[in-house]
Amino acid sequence: MTTTAATVASEDLLVRDARQRDTNSIERHTRLVWAAWGPVVLGGCIAALALHGGPSLAWWKFALFVVLYAAVSRVEFEVGIGSAIPTQLVLVPMLFALPIGTVPLAVASGLVLRTVGDRPWPLRDPTRALPLLSTAAHALGPVLVIALAGGLPLRWSAWPVYVLALFAQFAFDLAHSLIGGFAHRIGPRSILGFVWIVYLVDMALAPVALAVAFGVRNHTALVVLVLPLIVLLRLFSREREHRIDNALELSDAYRGTAFLLGDVVEADDAYTGSHSRHVVELVLGVADELGLDAAERRDAEFAALLHDVGKIRIPSELINKPGPLDTAERRLMEQHTIEGERMLERVGGLLGHVGHLVRSCHEHWDGNGYPDGLAGEQIPLIARIVCACDALSAMTTDRPYRAARTSNDALAELQRCSGTQFDPRVVAAIVRQGK
Repeated sequence: MTTTAATVASEDLLVRDARQRDTNSIERHTRLVWAAWGPVVLGGCIAALALHGGPSLAWWKFALFVVLYAAVSRVEFEVGIGSAIPTQLVLVPMLFALPIGTVPLAVASGLVLRTVGDRPWPLRDPTRALPLLSTAAHALGPVLVIALAGGLPLRWSAWPVYVLALFAQFAFDLAHSLIGGFAHRIGPRSILGFVWIVYLVDMALAPVALAVAFGVRNHTALVVLVLPLIVLLRLFSREREHRIDNALELSDAYRGTAFLLGDVVEADDAYTGSHSRHVVELVLGVADELGLDAAERRDAEFAALLHDVGKIRIPSELINKPGPLDTAERRLMEQHTIEGERMLERVGGLLGHVGHLVRSCHEHWDGNGYPDGLAGEQIPLIARIVCACDALSAMTTDRPYRAARTSNDALAELQRCSGTQFDPRVVAAIVRQGK
């Protein structure tokens, strides 16, 4: 699987949001959703005890799988707003080593056991316990399929049933994920954008887990041989966690640098600084309206904040001139986009990447902008957004040489210049935002 830098950046930002949700206090809407969904899943786990099929209950086997499930559920590969957890390695053998109706309860028990070392203990707070326990929903799908198939014994010829059981697992897990998204006000699009990665992991591990089930069907205790693999996966997950930690720290450093530069601009020219912050608000609204992903949204935020950073190198008397600029003055003023790009390239990394966007923030859709005379789709989309939002902010702000326009007048002017100075799609998004 090939992963682009933009995808990685977007994923890291979603991981940050997921971590913050885990530590933030739970709002009333979220509590109500889990209060409704959690008991449904727990009720399903208890009701499953009435299902028949599989071997007779041996408590030592039940306890063994609970411990193994708790161990494997500690292995988390953070992906987007959730985690890929290799529980298939234990869940699949469990489906054939335990009475089929006890499997969801064993999964729920394993989820409880995995939290014993956590501080604070999640189960002390019912609002955190219910989301955790309702994760057992994924076990209900395969249990129902295998129970409806008569609790058939383990055999290769039954592979169509096993495939159906796997997809039933995905269906129940997806329902749980979508409900969790609703609880945290996350749209289905964000969830579906990453959940397929989790299911690819499950599909890859399912045949391995089935082979384990065949290998231990006569000696259940041998399932502990999966422990070295669990330990190895745990080491890999920790390495990935450290990589994400480093990426988030670097992102914070870039963000801090961007805001520091913004403060420098404001100190040099109060109008430019406050104007840039207003442009950021407008740009982020348009970015959301156009459906930009997390990485593009971040680039748009930085480009909007820093689109005028090159004005630091322009004489202040020129910037604050109470009247139109002459030809020579305008030519000098137009150098600020190039100076901004140079400054950000010296910073390098993410801000160096944003530099080329800053350079193009005054290009026009019809090619009559500056500094390179780019036109149409040649201009980066983010630069087109900043250009239009920059103009809207400027028109609605008082300047020494003119009074601010009303919002309606400014929007009308944007629409008049749509297709010439501004990208029509961006203008339409701004108008929708303004209504």
